[in-house]
Amino acid sequence: MKIGLFIPCYVDALYPEAGVAAYKLLKYLGLDVEYPEKQTCCGQPMANAGFGRMSVPLARKFDELFRGYDYVVAPSASCAAFVKEFYPRLLQGEHECVTSNKIMDIVEFLHDVMKVSSLPGKFPHVVSVHNSCHGVRELGLSAPSECHVPQYNKIIDLLKLVEGITVKEPERKDECCGFGGMFAVEEPDVSIRMGEDKIARHMATGAEYVTGPDSSCLMHMAGIAKRQHKPIQFIHVVQILAAGL
Repeated sequence: MKIGLFIPCYVDALYPEAGVAAYKLLKYLGLDVEYPEKQTCCGQPMANAGFGRMSVPLARKFDELFRGYDYVVAPSASCAAFVKEFYPRLLQGEHECVTSNKIMDIVEFLHDVMKVSSLPGKFPHVVSVHNSCHGVRELGLSAPSECHVPQYNKIIDLLKLVEGITVKEPERKDECCGFGGMFAVEEPDVSIRMGEDKIARHMATGAEYVTGPDSSCLMHMAGIAKRQHKPIQFIHVVQILAAGL
């Protein structure tokens, strides 16, 4: 199985340790992993700001670069969801989109494709799970709390394979943290208040760490927590899953 590893902008520029952890974990599982060095932004920021046509050249380049892989795996639910949900529309009529059917967030890939049943590492800490919006409602990483459907959570399923970990979920477990891409820029006061509320609920679980599949959400909350001197840390879920590698 040949895997193309897509490392989004936030991970590449600010949280490279999450990208390294993703690579190490996929290699540990015996996969043929490649990191195409010519990859760029997927185009989500422009599309979120209302400039969808500016995303088209990036979408076309992404699709051409990754089309030869069996799966495209990314440590980012939001970017994976953007490629999956929006690339077919952006490229409609001018380019046959292939990667929208191959892209997966790494949690989704490990849980649904690899069906991982054991992990080698230890993480002896209390962790509160942040269920980010794109992961819940576009990728199905967990069941949306507003829907009357059987509850499940793929992030928690994987975390429970790590020795020593204690997994918690906050009250209002899949409410937005307030980041929302351009929303945090255009509505900073509302965004910050939402982040404060979310951090308070995570801390109420007794957690030492907040974890999730999106560095952008974790960055938003970490920035608020740091400025307000909150005693809680933030870590991408793949770093926990790859602990010890």
